Amino acid sequence: MNAHHFSFVPLLIVVLLAFIVPVFLGRFRKLGIPVVVGEILAGMLLGKSGFNLIREDHVLSILSILGFSLLMFLSGLEIDFASLFNVSMKKKSNILARTLSNPLVFGLILFVLTLGGAFITGLVVHRLDLVSEPWIITLVLSTTSLGVVVPVLKEHGLSGNPFGQRVLSAALIADFVSILAISIYVLLRSQGLTLEILLILVLFAVFVAVHRLTALFQKHLPTEKILERLASPTSQIKLRGAIALALVFIALADSLGIENILGAFLAGVILSLASSGSTSGLRHKLDGIGYGFFIPIFFVMVGVRFDLPVLLESREAVMLVPFMVLAAYLIKLIPSLLFRVFFSWRETFSAGFILSSRLSLIIAASAIGLELGVISPPLNSSIILVAIITCTLSPLAFSLLNKKKTENPDHILIVGDHPMVDFLMQQFKHHGLVARNIRLKSLYEQTNGQEDNKELLPQQILVEALRDNGIEKANTVIVLAEQQDENYRICRLAINYFNIGNVISLVKDPVRNSKFRELGVRVVNMIYSTALIIESMALSKDAFSVASDIDEMQEVREVKILNEAIHGKRIAQINLPEATSILMLIRGSEMITPDGDTILQKNDIITLVGEEDLVDSALSLFTRNQK
Repeated sequence: MNAHHFSFVPLLIVVLLAFIVPVFLGRFRKLGIPVVVGEILAGMLLGKSGFNLIREDHVLSILSILGFSLLMFLSGLEIDFASLFNVSMKKKSNILARTLSNPLVFGLILFVLTLGGAFITGLVVHRLDLVSEPWIITLVLSTTSLGVVVPVLKEHGLSGNPFGQRVLSAALIADFVSILAISIYVLLRSQGLTLEILLILVLFAVFVAVHRLTALFQKHLPTEKILERLASPTSQIKLRGAIALALVFIALADSLGIENILGAFLAGVILSLASSGSTSGLRHKLDGIGYGFFIPIFFVMVGVRFDLPVLLESREAVMLVPFMVLAAYLIKLIPSLLFRVFFSWRETFSAGFILSSRLSLIIAASAIGLELGVISPPLNSSIILVAIITCTLSPLAFSLLNKKKTENPDHILIVGDHPMVDFLMQQFKHHGLVARNIRLKSLYEQTNGQEDNKELLPQQILVEALRDNGIEKANTVIVLAEQQDENYRICRLAINYFNIGNVISLVKDPVRNSKFRELGVRVVNMIYSTALIIESMALSKDAFSVASDIDEMQEVREVKILNEAIHGKRIAQINLPEATSILMLIRGSEMITPDGDTILQKNDIITLVGEEDLVDSALSLFTRNQK
C-alpha cells in the first residue's frame, strides 16, 4: 500500500477551491461571472501561473478526464429533439424565411458560415507560424459553449420560447458537428486517410443499434415499472445505468481510436431520446455528481495547467489574444444576422453574443491540438484566455440586451370556455392583473366550421393562437378546455414550448391527476379541492375560507333548477348574464364539475357566482316554473 501511496493534499486543495469559488462569486452576483470561469481563474492562481501550490498527479489527471467526459455526456442529455425539429415560426412569404424556418437547416447554415470565418482566422494564425495548419484553429473557433448557453437561456426564462429554442438549436448543432469534426480530424491526423477512418461509422452504428433496442424495450416491456421496482436509495439503478451507458460509449470510442468526448456525447443523446423529457430526477442526480465533484475538478485543472510565463515569452501569442477575441465574436455575430429574418435587432445581436461564448469544447480542441503537436504551448494559453474572456463577456452582453421589464403587471392567460372564465376574468381585473382569454370554440369554428367539434385542434393553430394572445408575456396560464386531451396538449405546449413556470389546469377525472402533475401542472380537481377545503376548515378555525377572497360585490348562491325549459339543455345553450358562472352542480348524491357541455336537469342544485344583481337575474332564470 505504501509503495503506491499518493498525497491527498492536491485533491483536497482542488475540492476546496471548487467549494469556495461559488460562495465567493455569490457575493458579486451582479457581475454575472460564470462559476466555471471562477474555477479556471482559481486554478490559474494556485497553479503554474501563480503560487504553484497544485501540481497535477495521476489521480487529478484521471478525475479531470472523467469530469470532462461527464460534461460532454450531460451536454448530449441536454438535447431536446422535440424542440430541435419542431420549433415553429410564423409563416413568411419570402423564400429565405421559408428555407430558414427549419431549425436544423438554420443551424447548419449558421455553422457553415461560422466555419468560413474561422478558416480565414486560421490562415492568419498559420501565417504567424503559431500553428502548423489552419484547420485546427478553424475547429477551435467554430465551437459554441452549450454549458454557458443553456443556463443563461434558462435564467432569463427564454429556453422554451421560439427565440430561445432557435438559439439552443443553433448551439446544439454547432456542438455536435464540432465534436464530430474534431474526432474525424484526429483520426485523419494520426492515422491518415485509411480505412480506419471508417471506424467512426462503427461508433454511430452502435449508437443507432442501442437507440433502437432501447425503443423496443420501452415499447414491448414495462421498462419503467421494472426500473421503479428495482429502484431504492441503495441501488440507484437508473443512475448506475446512465453512468454505465456513458462508460460503454467512452470505452468504445477509445478502443476505436476516436476521441472519447464523441462517445460521451452520443451516450447522452441516447438517454435524451429514450427519456422523452422524463429525466428530471435522474438529471438532477447526474448534475449533482457531475457539477458537485468531477466537472469542477476539470475546470480547476484547466487553470492549473495554464502557463502564463510561456504565453508572455511569445510576443506573437500575446498580441494574438485581442485578435482572437475579436475574431471569436465576429465569426459568430456576422452569421447570426440570419436571426433578423424572424426576430428583432435586439434579439439578433443577443443571439450572436451568447453563441460567441466558448468554454469546454474550445479548451478540449486546443488541448487535442497541443497533444498532436499542431498547436504551440503559447497559442494554447492564448486560446484558454479567449475562452475565459468570451464566456465572461457574452452572458453579460446577453443580459444587457434582454433585461426583464419588471414594471409591467402580471399577465394571466386563460385558455378555454369553462363557465367560470368570466368570473375569473372579473376577479383578476379587480386585483389589477392583466388577463386574456382564448375561446377555443371560436378556433374550432374557424378551423372546421363548427363549434362542437370533438377533434383536437391542429398544433400549429394552437401555437399561433397562444402566441397571438400574448403567452410569451404571461406569468401564469390557466387551462380550462372542455376536452381533457386538449387540456393536456395546451399544458404541455405552455410548459415545454413557451417555458411558462406557473400552469394551472382543471382536471375532471382524478385518475389523470398524476399525468398532469408529472408535466409540472398545478392540478385543480373540484371534488378533491372541495373536500380538502372542508377538511382544513374543520381542523382549524383559521384555515382558508372559500369566501375569503371573493369581493364584496360578488355573490355566491345555491339554487335548485325548477324551470322545465332548462331541463335537458347544455350550459353553453343557456343565456347566462355576463360575468356570471356556474361553479358546481349537485345531482342527487353526485357532485359534478360543470363545463359548457354539461346537461342540466330539473331539480339539479347549482352554485352560481357573480355580481349581486346579475346573480338575481340568473336565479329567476332557473327558478321560474314555465314549460
